[in-house]
Amino acid sequence: MTDANTPTPPPLPDRPAAEAARAGATPAGGEDTVGIAGVDDTGVPRLVGDLDDIGRGFLAALFDLTFTRFITRRLASVFYLVGLVAIGISFVAAFVGGIVSGIGALWWNPGGGIALIVSTIIVVPVLAFLAVVVLRFVIEAGVALVAIAENTERTAANTRR
Repeated sequence: MTDANTPTPPPLPDRPAAEAARAGATPAGGEDTVGIAGVDDTGVPRLVGDLDDIGRGFLAALFDLTFTRFITRRLASVFYLVGLVAIGISFVAAFVGGIVSGIGALWWNPGGGIALIVSTIIVVPVLAFLAVVVLRFVIEAGVALVAIAENTERTAANTRR
């Protein structure tokens, strides 16, 4: 006796996974599948196209004058690394410059020199941290915008049938 609250099991596929893998990308109904390169031994279709081409054809995408392929996701980590290096160099330069200026100011204005050293020790690391946070936000926003555009393009392509 089954209880009304007992969930029913999901339906079984039309054919076993091994048979689907041997048959290729054509499903049991015989209809053509667009964007499916084949079926692995689990019976799950593999996608090809934009998702499969990540990391390939970078120069072709770079010089694509129609802007149909995006390179933002591929370059986001490079931009982040370059930004972190620039922030690091700026941090060291500002920190050392502030300390040296503070020490120099101690000779003619001891109170101002101490204030400059203390403010350098407090302000420069806080500004460097905020710069890293802003850099990360900007790069994530760019990547998210490109992801939205790619997903919208895929959705539009799948609804044109």
